[in-house]
Amino acid sequence: MLETMTTSSSDGFLEPVQQLVEMGGPVIAVLLVLAVAGLITFFYLMLTGTVYAPRRNGALRRALDHWQQSPDSKCLDQLREHTGWFARANPLRHLAIHTMRERLAGQDPATLRETLARDARSALEPFEAPLKIIEVIAALAPLLGLLGTVLGMMEAFGAMAATEGRANASQLSGGIYEALTTTAAGLIVAIPFAALAAWIEFRLRRLNNLVNATLVTLMAPAIPPTNWQRAAEPAWEKADAPDQPAFEMATTRLAHATG
Repeated sequence: MLETMTTSSSDGFLEPVQQLVEMGGPVIAVLLVLAVAGLITFFYLMLTGTVYAPRRNGALRRALDHWQQSPDSKCLDQLREHTGWFARANPLRHLAIHTMRERLAGQDPATLRETLARDARSALEPFEAPLKIIEVIAALAPLLGLLGTVLGMMEAFGAMAATEGRANASQLSGGIYEALTTTAAGLIVAIPFAALAAWIEFRLRRLNNLVNATLVTLMAPAIPPTNWQRAAEPAWEKADAPDQPAFEMATTRLAHATG
């Protein structure tokens, strides 16, 4: 009995789909495949964005606040303490750790900015391909619907031309109705995916602004030189500065000798 109920429910679910495919032809089947592919892409994007999207959690906010007040290695240690899998999946945390480490090590700011720009683009690349797929589906669906309508109209008028005598108006209207089904199906697929594409693009723009604002915050404070950086200063810079009293005495003696 359970098998009978399962079979009847599956048949009841597939029956409207089969009728729709029979009315619209192969174009409806292609639109259904595009709709399923778009839904899978959207759910994949949502799951990926939940785990791997750049975000400012509590630990990162506290570290940034501490970094703005006193940029030192304590901020770096504070970020490294949070080693959970969800925290490690945050690309903004890795960018912050890399920026703090390189700035404390005395890395050239221009070189560091180029590296950070490349890493920031890489952090958002996993979300660009799903967005492009959804945009393509939103653009192709109405075109496929229009193609199905044109093919259906051609078939309807071809059947009317092959009919001897006057064509029945019900036959013509029925053919046009079946032809317009593909246009409606294309618009039904295209409209929600166009809205999803706009929303995803807005979210990506906000994530990009978040990454840029975080990196600007990390690059803004001046880093005081550490002891090893002072010891690494070239010796000639210290040697070029003459002892002022000795220099004045030597100048006075030279003036008396020549006078």
